Amino acid sequence: MDILRETNFDFLGPKKTGKVRDVYDQGDKLILITTDRHSSFDRIIAHIPWKGQVLNQVSAWWFERTKDIVPNHVRAVADPNVTIAKKCAMVPVEAVVRGYLTGVTDTAIWTRYAKGQRDFGGIVLPNGMTKNQRLPQPIFDPTTKEALHDRALTPEQMMAEGFITKELFARIKAAALALFARGQELAARSGLILVDTKYEFGTDGGALVLIDEIHTPDSSRYWQRDSYDSRFAAAEEPAYFDKEFLRLWFVEHCDPYRDAALPDAPPDLVQELSRRYIRMYEQITGQKFEYGETPILPRIARNLRACAL
Repeated sequence: MDILRETNFDFLGPKKTGKVRDVYDQGDKLILITTDRHSSFDRIIAHIPWKGQVLNQVSAWWFERTKDIVPNHVRAVADPNVTIAKKCAMVPVEAVVRGYLTGVTDTAIWTRYAKGQRDFGGIVLPNGMTKNQRLPQPIFDPTTKEALHDRALTPEQMMAEGFITKELFARIKAAALALFARGQELAARSGLILVDTKYEFGTDGGALVLIDEIHTPDSSRYWQRDSYDSRFAAAEEPAYFDKEFLRLWFVEHCDPYRDAALPDAPPDLVQELSRRYIRMYEQITGQKFEYGETPILPRIARNLRACAL
């Protein structure tokens, strides 16, 4: 099976390697190639067949359906794995929107609520709420975007430290909440709940532009809608897109934070995760997944050269 691990195209300009994407800088535009790399523990732990295509095409689907809310960076989808994007000045704030009281990390809204916090983004939650409960209204809960680690700062702190102006913060908050409302609406039609997500924005001549990705299974949490009520009433976890099983396998078989080399991920787990990504693509979009032509690298090169970059 052909897997897109990395690219090294010498005709596209300087390359920056991200966790999942290879980004080629062409001055006024970026060539974003979404690979099959799967990241956890701040490193690549596996390569998941077709994952890159799923992420790129899910984003393209959502970008098309939200462009009336805020312009996005997409100039063309040149290949199942490639987006040609307008180059923008990145806003160093990650626009997180939460619709449900959930999560297990230190920055998760449920973790902070359980520790006594009640004020989130100017919205005060009542006492007595339980994990996975729907919030009275979606909450805008941004973090910074920094090289070492993101921080959950108040809007006032972000402005005081120079991350963002008051006016731009207000525009991003309004755009993010509108995008989330559209996302929840369309997800519900597909039998899904869009639980929470994150957006990245840039500016282009003062105009706000949505960049990076939108509502993918990597940037967003989805639950199955039909079983949510019954499972919540029974204090059970919602049915969700689960990729944690692969992460747990590594925890059980090595020290993924400290070991210099990791064992290979079991092929059956890799294939199962691939199936789950494809299944999410089909449920989100309502379209049958069409496998891209292989081998992948020559196909990408051919499609990019045809774009007359």
